[in-house]
Amino acid sequence: MLLPSSLTRTALMLAGLSLALSACDSGAEAPGQEQADLAAQKASLSGEIDDSRAGDLMPAINVSDPDGKKINLGALQGQPVLLNLWATWCPPCKVEMPMLNALAAENSDSLRVIVVSQELSKPENVLAFFQQKQLDNLHPWMDPEGLIGKALGANVLPITVLYDASGREIWRVQGEYDWSSAETQEAIAAALAE
Repeated sequence: MLLPSSLTRTALMLAGLSLALSACDSGAEAPGQEQADLAAQKASLSGEIDDSRAGDLMPAINVSDPDGKKINLGALQGQPVLLNLWATWCPPCKVEMPMLNALAAENSDSLRVIVVSQELSKPENVLAFFQQKQLDNLHPWMDPEGLIGKALGANVLPITVLYDASGREIWRVQGEYDWSSAETQEAIAAALAE
């Protein structure tokens, strides 16, 4: 006996949704990345700078760290901010984090790099990742409810937005990006010189 077509479609849709959700966050930690793999992964980073939302204000949303310390992103005016949304279950995010850590160290006088995890649970995963990768120039901010991603209209991770000192968007990159390249340094310098 065949099911009515609406029930068949619903069953197929639920099966597909179940498969998609199981692939997003398995909860298992990925094995350590070999140094030789990093160069190959950097070569595949394909995000592009997009200035179509230039002028948008940084969302005035609170983020917190695992110890409960909070900051409001809207109050970070006075210094340009590079805001990155990421998660430990996102492979391109994990590739970008050491590059963002180096970028934060190289530009500490002119640019504040803020990374905000979109982990829905398990803040210990964020802390473990920071310790494992020795991300000593970044702070483990978290937004477990995904409010910033919603405010930015982000539908993929990672997403990184450069804001000027008054909190206005200059440009953004959706998807993976090579933050260690000379082109990146030039794009940041040119944006901050405006």
